[in-house]
Amino acid sequence: MADRRAPVIVGIGLSDCGVAPHLDAAQHHALAASRAIADCGVSIREIDGFMSTNTGGGVDTGYDQAPMMAEYFGIQPRWTDGTMIGGSTFELYVQHAAAAIRTGRADTVLITYGSDLLSRAGRRLGTSSLRGATSVPGAAQYEAPYGSILIGAYAMAARRHMHEYGTTPEQLASIAVTARTYAGWNPSAQHSDPITVDDVLESRMVADPLHKLDCCIVSDGGGAIVMTTAERARDLARAPIHVLGASSSQTHWVISQMPDFTRTSATQCGTEAFTEARLGPADIDTAQIYDSFTITTLLLLEDLGFCEKGAGGPFAASGAIGPGGSLPVNTDGGGLSACHPGMRGIFLIAEAVRQLRGEAGPAQVPDCEVALACGSGAFLSCMAAVILGTEATV
Repeated sequence: MADRRAPVIVGIGLSDCGVAPHLDAAQHHALAASRAIADCGVSIREIDGFMSTNTGGGVDTGYDQAPMMAEYFGIQPRWTDGTMIGGSTFELYVQHAAAAIRTGRADTVLITYGSDLLSRAGRRLGTSSLRGATSVPGAAQYEAPYGSILIGAYAMAARRHMHEYGTTPEQLASIAVTARTYAGWNPSAQHSDPITVDDVLESRMVADPLHKLDCCIVSDGGGAIVMTTAERARDLARAPIHVLGASSSQTHWVISQMPDFTRTSATQCGTEAFTEARLGPADIDTAQIYDSFTITTLLLLEDLGFCEKGAGGPFAASGAIGPGGSLPVNTDGGGLSACHPGMRGIFLIAEAVRQLRGEAGPAQVPDCEVALACGSGAFLSCMAAVILGTEATV
């Protein structure tokens, strides 16, 4: 029974990402969902589990819209989840969906995301983070009077890492350069022109020490995933990708409460995901790691155990995370170059699946059998890691 109900990913789909003013947020959900369903061949009538969040209220409002989108799709799920923890939400969804599938609470789960973050800035003000919120909720109200903004939080983490470990701007810049290299092979990437370390360092300083090219881009876009049981997957169009391990964790929400600016809770969720999968960092063929900023990638490389704490800068600059390196990272171009519609976690999972299927084109990692996706939510606050594998790994 356990083997028959093993949770697997059988379908992935992305909407038209980048600049897509012809689509609103709900339409990004719908386009991605239709492509994921077509990818695997399930009927929408089979879907009895649904997970979704954040359709059109703006990335900073915390709107929880799973019921709205289920109705939009004409789905009547017996199991649903609309949790929102920022950019790591969709890795958390895979963890939750896997548990629901194992225990029989759902058989086939659809996960969707859609955002018109970029084009919405020109459509309506709303409460988009691009225009500034009209009110500041929760504990963030105690930081707002001091001018605390999203990038400022990450800049503090970067500066602290430089102070403690000697990390350099050039090492951070190398992460952006690597992402752009991969984006050059992705026909859907929003930015694909090559850049150099000097280009990053000469781009406008946004929050010292982070330059414009150290920061993720702003996009429209959406993604969808279909999960089901290993037994059901036998009759579908795609070879199943197995969920080998998944975990999530949190240390804080607002940046003033982060216990250590150089260490995230990925140390916890990464360890737990590896333990569940009975694997270690050396077993990972490719890692899709959240890159809201270059410092995000660096911290997660360390906290997930791919290098020692403090060694993330030299590790990234060595070429280890680039093409032909020991750990290819963000092989679609990442949030730094490919797309970042507000919450990018679902794109990490989709790219991991593409790699495991051998569908990544020029960016394909040879003999790719195990992939990791790790999302980061809010101010380096909520982390979630998923380890995926081909049939050969089970």
